[in-house]
Amino acid sequence: MVAGIVALLALAVLCPAFYFLKTSMLTKEKTQYVYVDHDDNVDSVYVKLDSITKPHAMKGFRFLAEHKDLASSLKHGRYAVDTNTSAWDFFNTLKRGEQAPLNVPIPSARTMDKLAVAVSKKLELDSLELLHALTDSTVCARYGFTRQTIPAMFIPDSYNMYWTVSVDEFLDRMKKEFDNYWNDERKAKAKALGLSPVEVSTLASIVTEETRATKEKPTVAGLYLNRLKKSMLLQSDPTVKFAMQDFGVRRILNRMLTIDNPYNTYKYAGLPPGPIRIPLKEDLEAVLNPEKHDYIYMCAKEDFSGTHNFARTEAEHSANAAKYHKALNERGIKK
Repeated sequence: MVAGIVALLALAVLCPAFYFLKTSMLTKEKTQYVYVDHDDNVDSVYVKLDSITKPHAMKGFRFLAEHKDLASSLKHGRYAVDTNTSAWDFFNTLKRGEQAPLNVPIPSARTMDKLAVAVSKKLELDSLELLHALTDSTVCARYGFTRQTIPAMFIPDSYNMYWTVSVDEFLDRMKKEFDNYWNDERKAKAKALGLSPVEVSTLASIVTEETRATKEKPTVAGLYLNRLKKSMLLQSDPTVKFAMQDFGVRRILNRMLTIDNPYNTYKYAGLPPGPIRIPLKEDLEAVLNPEKHDYIYMCAKEDFSGTHNFARTEAEHSANAAKYHKALNERGIKK
């Protein structure tokens, strides 16, 4: 009799506790993420949880937070609340600082400020702090690059990392991914072409700018490799745009070709000092696996399809260029 009463009393205590602490706290049908900033405290975490959690679960969470002193151990970060997460689970997740990683896409950005902005939209780090690091010669040298070649360290892809990653941790991770990409096989292919990994990236960035047509990328890569072997000027229009820092130009005029800038491949021989953007992965592969041919000229097709006419001789190229310039004139494109 006494044992039964004790059991009933224990049940009376445990059932509410289970309901408040161990049942699902989420009101949504899919996983939600709570971002705890550096300046957040327990009260601001309550506010962030209020809109996505059930009232009874919030009471349970508040009880735990107050009686187990969450305030003294609250860690900033990105935390997941899924459909099975209870107040007890989430309290312990916060207490231990068990963040949920996220996918951070590295884009084929034209400039480092564009990269910094894109990355900072996904991570807590400040875009200006990242840009400062990417344009600091000492920081670049730490990773084996210069301010001109640092774009080569970034291999466009999505990478799993924590929202709270610091600038140094982010750059360390990107260098690790660069080293992973440049395995022995790819290094051997680059060496066979007479190029370093950074030079492959530089040429690949030109390919990225020259064409969006996947099928002709190995052709474009082969063309520029042919010109390098012949010690010809690359004469790549995108390098002129980069030299001018004017990426909206649609028509390269003769006066633009004389710009005194090391990125102007109409004036300076060989590859430019560094990539003119972060090249796409497929363009790195296009350079490492180029099409073998004897083309040394290319010109955008007059149908504005984004593809090119390729030529072996200057006469063939002049004919292709005439067709393209005629199309530009007909459309009234002057710059």
